[in-house]
Amino acid sequence: MSAPKDSKPKKRAALRYDGHTVRIGLSVAIVSVADERPLVLVVSHKGAEDALPFGTFDPLAHRTLESGLRNWVHEQTRLQLGYAEQLYTFGDRGRHLADPEEGPRILSIGYLALTRPQEGARAPDTAWRDWYAYFPWEDWRDVKPAVIDAVIVPRLSAFVAAAPDSETGQRRRDRVRLCFGIDGLPWDEEKVLERYELMYEAGLVTEAQRDRRVSPAGGAGLPPLGVAMVFDHRRILATAMGRLRGKMKYRPVVFELMPSEFTLLEFQRTVEALSGVHVHKQNFRRLVESQGLVEGTGKMSRRTGGRPAEQFRFRRDVLRERPAPGVRLTARRGPGR
Repeated sequence: MSAPKDSKPKKRAALRYDGHTVRIGLSVAIVSVADERPLVLVVSHKGAEDALPFGTFDPLAHRTLESGLRNWVHEQTRLQLGYAEQLYTFGDRGRHLADPEEGPRILSIGYLALTRPQEGARAPDTAWRDWYAYFPWEDWRDVKPAVIDAVIVPRLSAFVAAAPDSETGQRRRDRVRLCFGIDGLPWDEEKVLERYELMYEAGLVTEAQRDRRVSPAGGAGLPPLGVAMVFDHRRILATAMGRLRGKMKYRPVVFELMPSEFTLLEFQRTVEALSGVHVHKQNFRRLVESQGLVEGTGKMSRRTGGRPAEQFRFRRDVLRERPAPGVRLTARRGPGR
């Protein structure tokens, strides 16, 4: 990504290993929620694929990896990060190079960051995008996405059929069943990365065709499955989505995305937006109350446009009371709310 025009170029720090240059990069999926849409901040240039914010770690200027992350995110996006956690180190050979034998090896440490909407804070060349634009098969809030049965499963069936031997074919078949909840298996909203990697291996996403120069399973004529991103940034985003969906079940991280006061319906809609599934309204409210996650403020809100609803706030004492407070939601199957 390019730095703001008013910033001065900085010399990149690099490490040497047996005569080879290794650079350490920091990539971050910055997530917010607005109008019941889960948003991710991307760098977007005309005619180029979207990218997650990315910067180079400078061991001389940055005391820690996270301080380096926060520093260049503020410089390049004008955002002040709140909650942030490290995800994974991505270091496949050639991940940033057209020719894997040219240039330095880049190890990118991926992060997940959560922020409330910050009006007026966005820098040029950045944009908030609905993360389901990159993963349209992950949004089950209304109905099961039609693209799964119409395109993805038939193409993955062709991938299974093309296996070189029966053992490989069985492993592929099991992965398809587990990842996409077919043959009577349930949909697991946390398997975002597993689904993306399976589709990548089968050549169904643009990045696989670009990186590996492979044809998609089942032949040509495949429609784009989600918006492509540069390098392996969609893989990093998939990792962040799966981590957040899993973690909010046992840690109250979702409150990092909520305003200081909110209604239970607004809280439910945020949880649903992130998880990609509906939850039963009354069951959700009983769960929140039994977990002691919120407390009433005594105020009423009319933001929903209907009857006034009570406002709540996060009850921070819950962090001291239990080791794993979170929203252990049970998905509501089928359309409707």
